[in-house]
Amino acid sequence: MSFILPKWSAPQCVHSLQTTRQDGISNPPYESLNLGDHVGDQYPRVLANRQILRKHLPTEPIWLKQTHGVQVSTPASRALVIAKPFEADAAVTNIPNEVLAILTADCLPVLLSTTNGSVIGAAHAGWRGLCDGILENTVSEMLKLADLPMAAELVAWMGPAIGAESFEVGQDVLERFQETGMHDIQQCFLPIPHKPGKYFADIYQLARDRLTAIGLKSIFGDEMCTVKNEAQFFSYRRDGVTGRSASLIWISK
Repeated sequence: MSFILPKWSAPQCVHSLQTTRQDGISNPPYESLNLGDHVGDQYPRVLANRQILRKHLPTEPIWLKQTHGVQVSTPASRALVIAKPFEADAAVTNIPNEVLAILTADCLPVLLSTTNGSVIGAAHAGWRGLCDGILENTVSEMLKLADLPMAAELVAWMGPAIGAESFEVGQDVLERFQETGMHDIQQCFLPIPHKPGKYFADIYQLARDRLTAIGLKSIFGDEMCTVKNEAQFFSYRRDGVTGRSASLIWISK
């Protein structure tokens, strides 16, 4: 399969991969490896695509019902809920072979690990989640699970997302981030000439700033634009009706 293997400093016991849109069976506009069961694709095809992916994983992934919120699914919270998928925009675990998965098609997927590989996390960081604290909440839950005092003990990888030259937003988005008190927020928003009140937003820099602010020092990612790379990635901003790719992480036994 056409996977992308994240290049980051996670320990050897931590495994991660990023799917592309290639090597699945879905028809247009979901061609071909659509893993999202909520976007209008035929459900049997989504299940078949997930089975194709499953052959490369130790267990079935923990699929989330993502809502652009800030809820983090933990082993303790999952034990209390029978209904699936779990409603959350991030997940953490310290259980070997428990596969965490985030679905995206322009939003930023962020994978995280402790430096010793004892705890991992995965977060769905669209602009709303970034603004409201999904990364901070994910890191907080990881530190509690690992019994660690500082986020400097974590490493992060940022996956494919809408690039800074493609992500046009309005004044309202800029003001939402300004209200959070982030420093140097203006550098993440480039005014668009001849479009008053419109900006190109750098979601990668926004995420990097949030992670740095809470203490992370090792942040990786190739800034692969989902909008511009149609051959590899789904993009909701580009296509409207489209599929979803997955960012996955697990700890080996």
